[in-house]
Amino acid sequence: MANLSEEEIEELARRVRLKILHEDEEVVLMTAPNEEQLEEIIKELLGYKPMNLREIHTVLSGIASEDKIRRALNSLLDRGEAYITSDGRYIST
Repeated sequence: MANLSEEEIEELARRVRLKILHEDEEVVLMTAPNEEQLEEIIKELLGYKPMNLREIHTVLSGIASEDKIRRALNSLLDRGEAYITSDGRYIST
């Protein structure tokens, strides 16, 4: 279970900006982010609050797989744009 509250998850999910292809009363169809966009989304989320992988995946569920999130995090770590704490939380630099 993630340490984020339901309210935090909803707020963070609202902050994610994706291109809307179609929207009506019943459905919103959006494009999935490419690798670069996903990195930026994750960096923004980590700027709001340090999170572990499970928390990031909870916020981005339905948008990106855990594998893609891991790759994006590793890219951010490699470039020094994020780091990981001893308790497994990622922080944006």
